[in-house]
Amino acid sequence: MPEPLETMVAEILRLVRCESPSDDLAAVARSADAVAELGTARLGAAPERIVIDGRTHLRWRFPGEPRILVLGHHDTVWPVGSLAELPARADAETVAGPGSFDMKAGLVIAFHALGRLTDLAGITVLVTGDEEPGSSTSRALIEDEARASVAALVLEAAGPGGALKVARKGVSRYEVAVLGRASHAGLDPEQGVNATLELAHQVQAVALLGDHDAGTTVTPTRTSSGTTTNTVPAQASFSVDVRALTAAEQERVHAGMLALRPRIAGARVAVDGGVNRSPLAADSSAELFRRAQTVAARLALPPLAGSSVGGASDGNFTAGVGTPTLDGLGAVGGGAHAADEHVLIAELEPRVRLLAGLIEDLRATPPARSAAQNPTASAPITVPSP
Repeated sequence: MPEPLETMVAEILRLVRCESPSDDLAAVARSADAVAELGTARLGAAPERIVIDGRTHLRWRFPGEPRILVLGHHDTVWPVGSLAELPARADAETVAGPGSFDMKAGLVIAFHALGRLTDLAGITVLVTGDEEPGSSTSRALIEDEARASVAALVLEAAGPGGALKVARKGVSRYEVAVLGRASHAGLDPEQGVNATLELAHQVQAVALLGDHDAGTTVTPTRTSSGTTTNTVPAQASFSVDVRALTAAEQERVHAGMLALRPRIAGARVAVDGGVNRSPLAADSSAELFRRAQTVAARLALPPLAGSSVGGASDGNFTAGVGTPTLDGLGAVGGGAHAADEHVLIAELEPRVRLLAGLIEDLRATPPARSAAQNPTASAPITVPSP
């Protein structure tokens, strides 16, 4: 294995071995230290360390114009201790381990690509520590940097076969609370208002908001109900995950969530939530994708494919404020969030070359910004009983 590849593999393994589950603030802080050390070595400067509500983000900002945002995250979905069962490891073809594909290898690719540029004028590198649960503390940072940039390049993992991610569904999230009235399930059940039964009505109503033909999924997920086995439950709740290709579909589902009404006399329903990420529409990435294809051809790299995916990323935020955005520029591999998570070693060097070449192309001829989107705001809604 050539020395540059050996170095990249070693750096990926180092980051993977520094576990960083999003909700473990101390672990994320340790991971930020490891990322900062690698980045400093490659970029020749230490990052700004930004801690918001205990969550650690890193930012390198090099003066100059045009501004180009290189975006990634270092948190993962894997709890501390996962390495005991799924150790970080490498063979002749792959690097594997929790968080390797999503997306610690992407950070190594970014640092190596930027390290090959003659200078870093105009580059901002933002590495956040809370992407997996929805970027609640980093969203403002991401959007502010995106507004100041002519392009956002997202180092999330590539699609199948190395495809760049040219469109992503938007995400909305809701919590539905059902309030009833407790009573003894054996002595006087008729005196109660059964929150579990009301929850069943609401789950079915919510599921019907999906639209397969429009590509909109509305999925009731986690549920909770009741206190003891012999009590008519007074409280119940469930979570809802919404994925949509367009802002119009997000708004339609949002209106449907506001329209929920109790079916059982005496029950109450409260809905909290809204849009988490607006869609990354194909027109947000079209010019950057075309340029990436041109760069790949010039560098004698294989032709690039584009894919539309249901999962969201911080690229949804950058596109949402009108910044041209191209996603999936990170590692080629598979198994995100799964036991077989891995990165293909042979694809590391081509991705480094592609990113470096694309940045140079964007510096030479900056793209035009698009109009910013205005996603439905997240807000609590209380639906009264009839």
